[in-house]
Amino acid sequence: MTNLPELSVKQLRRAVALREKIESLEAKITSIMGESGGSRAGAREKAGQPKRKVSAATRAKLAAKAKVRWASAKAAGRSKL
Repeated sequence: MTNLPELSVKQLRRAVALREKIESLEAKITSIMGESGGSRAGAREKAGQPKRKVSAATRAKLAAKAKVRWASAKAAGRSKL
């Protein structure tokens, strides 16, 4: 990103205009989506489905299995699973 002192007045005005346009569009999106921001979890809860929760033990098991998968892939010389 360019330093502000290096920008011309014309460039600064364009940057301000773009920033105002972005803020305007963000406000329109917020008004369309509602206060929840349209998050997927919010949509799921509105549909009557509670958010899934994973226990710490399950997360630990998943992480351990992922480490095993990556170790076997690395041993086989693969960079992707």
